Amino acid sequence: MTDTIPNYGKHFSLLRAGCSEQWQQYIEHDFVAGLADGSLPEKSFLQYMIQDYVYLMHYSRAWALGVVKAECPEEMRLCAATVDSLINHELSIHVKTCAAQGISEAEIYDAKEELETIAYTRYVLDSGLQGDFLDLVLALAPCAFGYGEIGLRLKPYAVAGNPYKDWIDIYSGEQYQQACVDIGHLLDLAIARRVGDAPEQSPRWQQMQQRFTTATELEAQFWSMGLRAGRS
Repeated sequence: MTDTIPNYGKHFSLLRAGCSEQWQQYIEHDFVAGLADGSLPEKSFLQYMIQDYVYLMHYSRAWALGVVKAECPEEMRLCAATVDSLINHELSIHVKTCAAQGISEAEIYDAKEELETIAYTRYVLDSGLQGDFLDLVLALAPCAFGYGEIGLRLKPYAVAGNPYKDWIDIYSGEQYQQACVDIGHLLDLAIARRVGDAPEQSPRWQQMQQRFTTATELEAQFWSMGLRAGRS
């Protein structure tokens, strides 16, 4: 797998470096390795897809909250575009995968949330409700950036015969990668507007890093939840 850090903006690189150990646990998780070589149990992937659908519903609501919290038209447009992409595009692979197993979208929507799903989604929403727009984006960003980086790392493994080729194709594809670039621009814009051009020197930087790091740790736990289903 390639170790090249994607160019998702200045502050992605800084925040990623600030939690390098947690980030590697996220993007190099055993679940991800199973996607690469196709060895991930189907039961694990299906459980993950159901819970990720539930997660993305909350994630979409959090991005919609970004429209409310935004302080300029560009922030509003970028958040609204992300909501559209999530609801009308990214969720389609979840619906398609589950339908192939005889599970309807209504059943996925009503699925019981695992504790990891509850912890992660409520953390993100709480970040936006208690904090400002920047707090919200810092909690949202690791999901987008991590999947983008994982997609690029796994792209060489999207070959005929890999049962997870469609998943890899989506997250390594041009549309998703452009979404990561756009979110990176939004993060840079939000930081410059609220903290300035040298955020690492700001008293707020440590708290900003913690937002990003905690969301990264919750991502790794989400993968673990999927693996657990395959072992039961």
